[in-house]
Amino acid sequence: MHPQPAFREVEVEPLLACLAENPFVTLAAAPHGRLLVAHAPVVIRRLEKGPALDFHLSRGNALAAAIAEGFRAVAVSLAADAYVSPDWYASADQVPTWNYISVEAEGPVAALDEAGLVTLLDDLAAQEEARLAPKPPWTRAKMSPGRFEAMTRAIVGARMSVERLEGTTKLSQNKDAADRAGVIAALGDHPIARRMRGE
Repeated sequence: MHPQPAFREVEVEPLLACLAENPFVTLAAAPHGRLLVAHAPVVIRRLEKGPALDFHLSRGNALAAAIAEGFRAVAVSLAADAYVSPDWYASADQVPTWNYISVEAEGPVAALDEAGLVTLLDDLAAQEEARLAPKPPWTRAKMSPGRFEAMTRAIVGARMSVERLEGTTKLSQNKDAADRAGVIAALGDHPIARRMRGE
């Protein structure tokens, strides 16, 4: 997370909303002392003890082999980012920077059982197919008998119990109105410019 407090996000609901909108995360963990990274889409679970992130990995993934014994991990979602040129500021003597929006979750990872994996896959498909409306949603009922079960043997499901949830929303808050206006104008319709405009 960015060290400057002005950019830090700690409110749970906005962070979960950002994560729900941008559910493809980078997972990082060192289960056996060696740092490993994987990428996976997540489904947010709102459990009594707090939020959790369910995900799946190919059994061939280096992190997948350690899921059965469990490990701590960090999951990062980068919602949007943009380079900011000093030429866009009204103020002189500035340096290049990067504006971005990200969410970081940390906690222990444990394996899902077979039923949990199937539920995850159904929920993940429903979550992402909903974004494609009005297209009729895909479901596994469209697959040949036995094919879904065969394919699930190649993956492993997991749940991260979120113990820490933080975000960075760096949108030139440390600049004056004229400098911010210059960045917004230069970025045009970029997602970062839209967020800077409050859209």
